[in-house]
Amino acid sequence: MRMATQWEIVDEMQARHDGDTASSPPLSDSDAAIAQAALRCRRLIKQRALVSSAASLVPLPGFDTFVDVSVLMKLFADINAEFGLTPEQIERLSPHRRALVYQAVMAVGSTLIGRVVTRELVLAVLRRLGARAAVKHAARYVPFAGQAASAALSFGAVKWIGEQHVRECMQVARTLLRLTAST
Repeated sequence: MRMATQWEIVDEMQARHDGDTASSPPLSDSDAAIAQAALRCRRLIKQRALVSSAASLVPLPGFDTFVDVSVLMKLFADINAEFGLTPEQIERLSPHRRALVYQAVMAVGSTLIGRVVTRELVLAVLRRLGARAAVKHAARYVPFAGQAASAALSFGAVKWIGEQHVRECMQVARTLLRLTAST
């Protein structure tokens, strides 16, 4: 079964608002579609967190940071795409919808939604986790237990960052549905 995209849901919400309710699903379907997108993203987050965790076991200085940045750049882009919030997807919208999307993004306060995810943006996100990163790098030099702790911290950091981004995307999607319903 194919899941409706967020923009199909918005179209259905607009049709409901315009009085055409014959083909519109109940509003709870919109929430279900958002929840399904979040579930798919959470699976992706776990996979990418495992890659980051494995990279932290490689004894090359800086390799884990390189992998973390690469993993997060791809993860943020994939999560944005799942919710229909990449810059390319937003640009294809009508000017009115595009304005609604940017209004929803501003309401949530995200710096990663609707933007091209660059290395600099990811590094800024990682800097916010500075203490965790310092512990992870220091722990790597303690045989076995330190490497396990470093892997666990790496997994947890990517999982936490990814989850925060999914929550922001969900907020934008729900805000967009409310804004569309009210216009």
